Amino acid sequence: MYDCQTFCQACIAAKLASFCSLQAICSKACCLIRYICGMKSIILNKNISRRVELGHPWIFANEVNRGKLLDAAPKQGEIVDVYSHDKNFIGRGYVNTQSQIMVRLLTRDKNETIDEQFFFNRIQKAWEYRKKIGFSENCRLVFGEADDMPQLIIDKFNDYFVIQTLALGIDLWKPAIVKALEKIFSPKGIYERNDVPVRELEGMEQHKGFLSAPFDTNIIITENGVQLNADIANGQKTGFFLDQQDNRKAIQHIVKDADVLGAFCYTGSFEICAAHFGAKKVLGLDISQNAIDMCNQNAALNGLEDRCEFVCMNAFDVLKNWTKEGRQWDVVMLDPPSFTKSRSSIDKAISGYKEINLRGMKLVKPGGFLVTSSCTNLVQPELFLDIIYDAAKDAKRHLRQLTFNAQSADHPIIRGQEYTHYLKFLIVQVL
Repeated sequence: MYDCQTFCQACIAAKLASFCSLQAICSKACCLIRYICGMKSIILNKNISRRVELGHPWIFANEVNRGKLLDAAPKQGEIVDVYSHDKNFIGRGYVNTQSQIMVRLLTRDKNETIDEQFFFNRIQKAWEYRKKIGFSENCRLVFGEADDMPQLIIDKFNDYFVIQTLALGIDLWKPAIVKALEKIFSPKGIYERNDVPVRELEGMEQHKGFLSAPFDTNIIITENGVQLNADIANGQKTGFFLDQQDNRKAIQHIVKDADVLGAFCYTGSFEICAAHFGAKKVLGLDISQNAIDMCNQNAALNGLEDRCEFVCMNAFDVLKNWTKEGRQWDVVMLDPPSFTKSRSSIDKAISGYKEINLRGMKLVKPGGFLVTSSCTNLVQPELFLDIIYDAAKDAKRHLRQLTFNAQSADHPIIRGQEYTHYLKFLIVQVL
């Protein structure tokens, strides 16, 4: 690597001495070299949190010193170098000045180039990690920031892949990502599920469709000995909730010979697993008739129709009525949708989780079990436990904790990045 003086001498020799005027704003040689090569750079404000320097990949717009850009304004989605206020290299990532999160870092290695090979290497590394921890057939192959590829989601269903590119900077690299998947896996199909509102915050449209030759998007996967349908074109998120696969196995002992109630069952994955693990009778509730239809298909797929019943109804209302009627089950399972995505409505979410769990506890026979989840990342683990135990106090029931898990290990958690620790899964005995 040249230092500034050497580079300026080279400029003079090439009759490009006019570039030497940049030396005044270039305390690091790489700044000048990258200017000439076209790499854009930004400088952070002085009095900001050390969050970014300590490893967080997000840089907010108010953390950037716009009065001290090292060069011309970058294009939206372009790769930029990020420097501290005293010109120390922090990292390299993609920029979008229209987004509240102005830069998302991809690397902190100043010698690492962001190109097609970069994404091939990162996806290969993510795959090696999943195999190492026991995932091979179905898994979240890439979990965004937790795999150092911010806002990129890739789910693997057998030999089929579903991609979400949730920020402009990563969306521009979609061809390279598809190419890497083709090279590493030789997949049967790749589908894009970018029909999510968050893209609009980045100035992008929502859309979905094939990134390979068309294929049947209703895929059957196998999990814990159970076959389940994954509708990757029309199902929620990427078509199936892979993040609960470890937790679905965790119910196997408590459901044996039990009468089980499952609320917010969606496609019935917990309920089908309960029947598979030996439950006497399983009743599943969901407000969506399409979800109930899929539940029945999954029950038939596994020959469990005689032990599974699925009904389309509003679980919030029904659980309240059944509590008044004094109905009870051996095991009650609650897997509600996220109650909030905004801090401004967190109190409402807390109230909702408390109410639904209070009702669930009252529906459990003494000595039975409550299985409950929260996928709201703004409700962190300790707060979730506080909510559950506050509900138990109001329900006048005592609890004994069996299991408290996060999402499956293919969705790794990074300390200090709370959005990577979004799922809470709890099993308690209700006394």
